[in-house]
Amino acid sequence: MTMTVGKTRPAGLAAIDREMARQHADALASFRQNTAEAQTIAASIRQTGRLLLLGMGGSHAVGRAVEPLYRALGVDALATPLSEQLGQPLPLDGRSVIVTSQSGESAEVVRWFLQAGGVSDVFGLTLEGGSFLARTAPGLVGAGGTELAFAATRSLTVTLALHLAILAALGEDSVAAIAELEAPQDCDIAAALATLAEVETIVTSGRRLQGVAEALALGLTELSRRPCFSLEGGQLRHGPMEMLGPGIGVVLFRGNDPTSELVTAMALSVVETGAPLVVFDASGQSPVAGAVTLAFRPASGMAAIFAMLPVAQRLMIAFADSRVDNAGTPVRTTKITRSE
Repeated sequence: MTMTVGKTRPAGLAAIDREMARQHADALASFRQNTAEAQTIAASIRQTGRLLLLGMGGSHAVGRAVEPLYRALGVDALATPLSEQLGQPLPLDGRSVIVTSQSGESAEVVRWFLQAGGVSDVFGLTLEGGSFLARTAPGLVGAGGTELAFAATRSLTVTLALHLAILAALGEDSVAAIAELEAPQDCDIAAALATLAEVETIVTSGRRLQGVAEALALGLTELSRRPCFSLEGGQLRHGPMEMLGPGIGVVLFRGNDPTSELVTAMALSVVETGAPLVVFDASGQSPVAGAVTLAFRPASGMAAIFAMLPVAQRLMIAFADSRVDNAGTPVRTTKITRSE
């Protein structure tokens, strides 16, 4: 299934294109403009040693992406959906809390703050400086203003850059990650798109890069309107591999970290099932035979995320454009979810 030659670019995807075109510049500005605020949040995290990351949708995927990065610095970090925190709350005493919402206006954000009251060590991450979240909690505001397009692209990259500012304040070396934003790597996605041309759905998976896999699955589902979803590598291994076959596409994320061999083992197993496989690979290791590999310079952590994410976004957009006439224009939801 391929995109019709001469097809007019859907308005929704054109809007996403505009967001993506400035995401690197906005991410760099976000990192550089929030140094003082990041130091404040880092001081809280140092004092408590525990961090709860709350968000919905793409904001939660960002939490999942940075969870292992905070843990690597010795922080007891946990990312959970804000809706779960409302329904079955974790105790907040002794925790630093970061609430993330690109709009700062999501229904769960508003209700949680109304219920939580004056909780200390609570901070916000948002793209909208005039939003409910920005007015209610101290925190970091990303550059470039609110994301207007439906699926999260620029908002993911900018919010990750805000986390990088906090991680740098905690002592993380940010040089490699910033280099990826300053000089983005390009990958030809044509072969990856072709191998996924006939699949009914896509399953994404990673280990330490699972958060990126979850962000991609969310965007694929939103834009292609197909039930794409994500399973952490171990979870995919424990039973769900029964679904794999020629009609199920798989996208794996492999970084230059201690979990890379597990991703390699999964890739070999996927190839055996006949499922079309795409590997986003920053491991520096040999490609897996039978997989379409999108290769990046060896990287781990935030550098790997910044390298892979924009290319993954391009793949998700092209996949959706090949399946849906008006991809990028929501038919059942809205950009800012104001109902629970």
